[in-house]
This record gives sequence, structure tokens and C-alpha cells, in this order.
Amino acid sequence: MTVIGYEKPELQRVEPALADKERFMRKAIELAYTGMNGGFGGPFGAVVVKAGEIVGGGHNRVLHDNDPTAHAEVTAIREASRALANWDLSGSDIYVNGVPCPMCMAAIYWSRIDKLYYACLPEDAEAIGFDDEAFYRQLAKPLHGRELPAEQLTTVYDEARACYQAWLAKADRTPY
Repeated sequence: MTVIGYEKPELQRVEPALADKERFMRKAIELAYTGMNGGFGGPFGAVVVKAGEIVGGGHNRVLHDNDPTAHAEVTAIREASRALANWDLSGSDIYVNGVPCPMCMAAIYWSRIDKLYYACLPEDAEAIGFDDEAFYRQLAKPLHGRELPAEQLTTVYDEARACYQAWLAKADRTPY
């Protein structure tokens, strides 16, 4: 099966029982409360599950870490990758208390997670001040049609492209 340019091996998937799905989601919700009540950031939590066990979990840490990328999903993926000593989380699922933002969806794709489980909808997040739909709308536009100005520096294009070519020629590179 191809997932956004990545040939993912076909694995025999065993769908978790509803009771297990609910247990994992409740843990994500618990983490969301922990982060929110601790002043770490917004009310978002996530857990990564592999073979029926939580291998990573996290809550939003944006305010505490002064890091706009420290969302619950990214935090959980980082913890799972460290625990498994592998960036490739194929065979894992992620449970998030709400539909992930575009950055987190990209992280989920990059980490090769098999399935996303969520509870709250984007409109629920928008109702409490987190309008991810605005980002989705921007990303749906062509690069130069977005609100964020983008400028290609053609004067250094060859230098930048040489770095890409060096990666391609690197004998010990690990494709991902």
C-alpha cells in the first residue's frame, strides 16, 4: 500500500476492541487535562499504541516549552519513537482527543502510524479558540496564493540543490 509516496508493507491488522479504544482515548483525555491544568498549553492529549500497549504519550506543551510545535501528537510521537528506538512507527495507532492540526497530521504521516482515532471535531476546537481549519484552508492554496509571503532565492538555488544531490549520493543514507 502506498501512503503519500511511501510504500508501506501490508500488515495483518487486528482491530482493537471498543473497550481498548475507549481506554486509550481516556488516557489521551487524561493527558489533555494534565497539560491544561498544569499550565502547559491547550486541552490536547495523545497516546501512541503498538501491540495493545501505550508506547508514547503526551499533552500540549506549547506555553510551557515556548515551542509552537510542542503539540500533544508531536510530543507523543517523539516519546514513542524514543521508546521504540525507531522513527518508523508502522504498526502503531494514535489516539488524540481531537482531530489533529495540519502540522500534527503531517507528523502522523511522517511517522508512518497506521491509524488515527479521535473524539472531538475541528468545529469543537474552533469553538474554544483553536481554528485549525484556517490552516487547512491556507495549505489547500498554491504556495504563492497563501497569506504567508514566500520568496524563492534563486541566487542560491544551485548551492541548495547541491546539498540535495549530496544526500542522494550518500551511500549510507537511510531513506524515509
